[in-house]
Amino acid sequence: MRPVNTLLDLSDARILITGATGNIGSAIARRVAQAGARVALHYQTNAAKAAQLQEELGGRSITVQGDLGSAAGVSQIFQALGDARFSVNALVNNAADQSVAALQHMSYDQWRQVLATNLDSIFLLSQAALPGLANGGSIVNISSIEGLDPAPGHGHYATSKAGMNMLTRALALESGGAGVRVNAISPGLIRREGIEEDWPDGVARWQERAPLTRMGEAADVADAALFLLSDAARWISGANLVVDGGMNAQGKW
Repeated sequence: MRPVNTLLDLSDARILITGATGNIGSAIARRVAQAGARVALHYQTNAAKAAQLQEELGGRSITVQGDLGSAAGVSQIFQALGDARFSVNALVNNAADQSVAALQHMSYDQWRQVLATNLDSIFLLSQAALPGLANGGSIVNISSIEGLDPAPGHGHYATSKAGMNMLTRALALESGGAGVRVNAISPGLIRREGIEEDWPDGVARWQERAPLTRMGEAADVADAALFLLSDAARWISGANLVVDGGMNAQGKW
């Protein structure tokens, strides 16, 4: 049994984090770097923010750009990682598209954009990463409580997250023999800059109903990711860790 003070040590980890410039992605990157991991910070368009985060993390990080919604884009990402001699042994699938549109009026292109970014990318990235994850690697997929309960205008997003939850279980089933663990995290409402001004009624409803009476912080999700990537979760695979302040415990009747 490992000593308690080494359970969260990620000094042997080389983690690719997609969408690393976002609120949750950057929090995860900071947290795992604090635990000793080397981090590949994926971004699609925000090169300046990726460079800023890389500078903050120092020599333990690199940046990599690519479109996650296509096989060619994912291949480009892993080619760049190979050129940088960054051998991925853990993957955090965090990047997501959360546009709002009613299903009745949604275009097929809108539907496909969300499914490609949120679900197809998980398949493509996991398939590309799995050879390097054998014998102790880990995948953590950032899902959502909307994968369990949809919200109006988020039908495409909720469907993609429900699919991610099942893909997590399927990957865990098929890759466990190679020593790879695959888990998901389903966050609830996470605080971001300006959310109280942009959605005051939604924030108020959340805080009124959530048993822990507050929105989540990106750090709450980052700590859950740290746990699942670490040896503290060494016998956990195929799980969906709900991080929502107890909201999922609320009755729906």
